Formats: sequence, C-alpha cells, structure tokens
Amino acid sequence: MGKIKAFLESDRGKDILTIAIVVLVGLGSFELGRLSKGASTSPLKIEYTSQDASVLGASQVVTNSNHLPSSSSAGETGKVYFASSRGQKYYHLGCSGGKDLKEENKIFFNSSAEAEAAGYELSSTCK
Repeated sequence: MGKIKAFLESDRGKDILTIAIVVLVGLGSFELGRLSKGASTSPLKIEYTSQDASVLGASQVVTNSNHLPSSSSAGETGKVYFASSRGQKYYHLGCSGGKDLKEENKIFFNSSAEAEAAGYELSSTCK
C-alpha cells in the first residue's frame, strides 16, 4: 500500500491517474449515450373522442374572420393561403417560405385572388 501511495504522489503517478480518470469518464459517457439511444419508444399519440374534439373547437375564439388560431384549422375551413399581417407576401399552406411567421400574425385567405385584392403578392419561394 505504501508503494502505491508513493507512486500516486509522484508527478508520473498523478499524470497516469488523471489520464485513467479521463478515459473512464469518457467510456462511461459513451455507454450512457448508447443506453439512452437503445430504448426505442413509439411516438406519443394523442387521440380525442368526438365530444372532446367538439369542446376544443368551441373554445377557440376568433376575433378577426380572416385570422385563425392555427394552420391546421385553416386547412379544415378551406383557407389555403396565408400572409403575415405585417408583411407584403402571401404563401400557400404547403409552402415552407412562411414557416417562420408567428401564428398570431397570420391572416388566412380562401384564394390567391382574395390575397392579392388585400394587397399581398405571392412569395417567390412558393412559385
């Protein structure tokens, strides 16, 4: 025990101990990462009964007829174009150009003619 203690107190012993600790921590981290990846879980799926869905739909308050709370409800009501209330371009629902717009700033339209009549022009990313 005395020889081990004397070796660990030397500079070479401290270097070897430091390297051993770094290697062991690295291997432990690698294994923990593999363990967390190995657990395959299915994605979370939320299902509503028809009664719950109608309650959710009734609780959404729309103050402006052109403004809907989310793009998913916009697709259900036939509105296929949207624009920012602060911008000059409009997008169709499948276009990724308007993905960064905040939901509270989106205005929805039934047709491209309706959007153009409101003063918007089609974004070049959606052509």
